[in-house]
Amino acid sequence: MKHSPRLWTVLSCSLLVASLGAGATACGGSDDNPLSARPYDAGDHVAFNQAAGGRPADPNRPLEVTSKGTGSRITDVTVVDTHGRRLAGELSAKGDRWHSTAPMAAGVHYTATVSTEDERGAPGQRTLTFDTTPAKKVLQVEFGPDAGKYGVGQPLTAELSEPVHDKAARALVERGLVVDAPSGVEGAWHWVDDKKLHFRPKDYWPAHSTVSLRSNLEGVRITDDLYGTASKPLKLEIGDRVEVTTDAASHYLTFKRNGEVINTIPVTTGKPGFSTRNGIKVVLGKQYYVQMRGDTVGIGGSEYYNLPVYYATRVTWSGEYVHAAPWSVGSQGYENVSHGCTGMSTGNAAWFYENISEGDIVKVINSIGEEMDTFGNGYGDWNMDWKDWREGSALVGGTQEGRSAVDQARLRPQV
Repeated sequence: MKHSPRLWTVLSCSLLVASLGAGATACGGSDDNPLSARPYDAGDHVAFNQAAGGRPADPNRPLEVTSKGTGSRITDVTVVDTHGRRLAGELSAKGDRWHSTAPMAAGVHYTATVSTEDERGAPGQRTLTFDTTPAKKVLQVEFGPDAGKYGVGQPLTAELSEPVHDKAARALVERGLVVDAPSGVEGAWHWVDDKKLHFRPKDYWPAHSTVSLRSNLEGVRITDDLYGTASKPLKLEIGDRVEVTTDAASHYLTFKRNGEVINTIPVTTGKPGFSTRNGIKVVLGKQYYVQMRGDTVGIGGSEYYNLPVYYATRVTWSGEYVHAAPWSVGSQGYENVSHGCTGMSTGNAAWFYENISEGDIVKVINSIGEEMDTFGNGYGDWNMDWKDWREGSALVGGTQEGRSAVDQARLRPQV
């Protein structure tokens, strides 16, 4: 009868132990094994170029740990700041020196843990704690929109207190802006200008999900004299998937919720010379009553108007709304007679007002008007092709490394 290799090993070990006596430990650790000892205090074996508890350290000066040449060598160095961020570093082949390879954060507390071993292999350990000097010039980030519940089309925004021009510095900023979203969501930041970024997924946010945004830039050096500072995090709850499509040629609006058409409404859109913009817009807000005047949007002369408007849903900053227009009921479903807004009966407008939410999608097709601006007149983010959107990221930029925007934009799966 043949024993399996594993069984044979166990039997051999048992026979050896039996032959050596009850006190023998041939298959276990020995009391003389230096690896079984608790780490010794390596304070006499290593030196730091920062002083514990002393004057705050310059974050621009690299951290160095060296062996004092007492027969021991450095095996590992871990340096972590207040926020749990590890400082990158490099250990020499001989184990006699470790130095940081990235700038330290400003205005934070560091804990450095050094592991060593002596000539017998016994482990040692030394810990140093120190602070770094605060930054003189800081970069603040303000996230948008306000916390709350939104539709699936709501982009995220980040407003910077200082302009960031350099691509490498922009990449640092993007890495520090962390989006927590449902697993499998692909998204990317897009630089609108030197002080503003927008974030959107490739497709609309999943309905009934949670999206959070936070900054990991506190103390991080962005440029030579500019460091990140703390920012207030943001959390959004995403509601139903509401998609509204207004066909300016057929003069009807279709309202879909979670893929199902739940209403079709006769409407009128902008007449020639005032045609409604084509494209995807995101609801900016709702007002039960708005006094609309032509001069506020540059319309005067024979086209001037001054009207009380009810059940107004705003989709551009320049004054485009979906609203009640009882004066044009006879044209709704037949012709376009407005100055650019989408008008409907008071009853239909009241229903629309109650069923639409900020962040929902309102799309206009078959209008002879201009295309919706991507930025500057509300949220036209969804009108930009995904490839072009990613080109606006300092991390993605259409390169191979940017192929997965999930990694590059630091999306994190929900727990």
